[in-house]
Amino acid sequence: MTRMRPLPSARRARGFSLAELLIAVAIGLALLAGLSGMFVKNTRAQAEIEKAHRQVENGRYAIDLMTADLRNAGYYAEFDPTVLASPAALPPPCAASLDELKAGLALAVQGVDGDAAGLGCLKDVRAGTDALVVRHTATCIAGQPGCDPVAAGGPFFQASLCSNASELDSPNSADFYALTLGTAGLTRHGRDCTPVAASGTPAAIRRYRTHIYFVANNNQGKDGIPTLKRAELSSDGVNVAWNIVPLAEGIENLQLEYGLDLAPAGGNGVADLGTADPAAASGCAAAACAVANWRSAVAVRLHVLARNAVATAGYKDDKVYVLGHKANGDDNKVAATNDAYKRHVFQSMVALPNPAGRRLP
Repeated sequence: MTRMRPLPSARRARGFSLAELLIAVAIGLALLAGLSGMFVKNTRAQAEIEKAHRQVENGRYAIDLMTADLRNAGYYAEFDPTVLASPAALPPPCAASLDELKAGLALAVQGVDGDAAGLGCLKDVRAGTDALVVRHTATCIAGQPGCDPVAAGGPFFQASLCSNASELDSPNSADFYALTLGTAGLTRHGRDCTPVAASGTPAAIRRYRTHIYFVANNNQGKDGIPTLKRAELSSDGVNVAWNIVPLAEGIENLQLEYGLDLAPAGGNGVADLGTADPAAASGCAAAACAVANWRSAVAVRLHVLARNAVATAGYKDDKVYVLGHKANGDDNKVAATNDAYKRHVFQSMVALPNPAGRRLP
């Protein structure tokens, strides 16, 4: 006969007490709070890392863009601009006519020290920042594969290779090249020309470029994000125009210094004087002296102050940043803003191979 097992007592079958449940809930909430705090911290840390990466990327991109353009400064294909007479005064960076464009050919680079807001072709310029003007032709021939067509607007540049009396053998250096706002007037020829004027095949046509780099207060509208922008020269075939293109957001300041090759007379391709304002360097006061100094520029030092586009909670930027030197030799300091944006300084020295190479002994 099978014996019946006794039923468990009510005491042994009871569940958790209220106190035990409350303790378990408290422990769970504590663990959840810890995990949530860890998640929030990791999220914030990741966001800061991403902002730092964007800041570094934008700063380096700004430096790389200007560096690449500066290395082409003064490139006019086969034409040597040292044969050009110096203009009587510095040409306006915001050229408004063909004559003003031609006056600027002799100056591969030009700049405005701390007063870029005074240039009429620029908009929303950040106070106290510099502007950099770079002049050269395109490295590709217009109309060739991978290069803009000739018919898409100018200005255009043509270097003569023809040694006859109407071009390279002319006593007038203006006959050595053609610079036009449209396709009309591109009448220079290649090496296969004869002593007869207008003979030979047309010389290669290149786009003539002038770029003005500056810092704007906003990227788009009134978003408050300082941005490196570039004014690009263009033409409808009759009139000069300037188009502004944003390049890198978060660029808050641009300061420039220039290496001048002043000695010996005629230069040797090596900078022997650094200054933030070539127009006033070495006690220069006359307009002709300012032009001569700018023609001797063989290097540019770039100083870029990059800022995060988004503020960092709990952060205070109380640093003073030094962006090179002023024209008088003093440190060019940017005062502390005491705001919540993180900043970083980027610097680069860029040699100008075209102007420097033409000055080699």
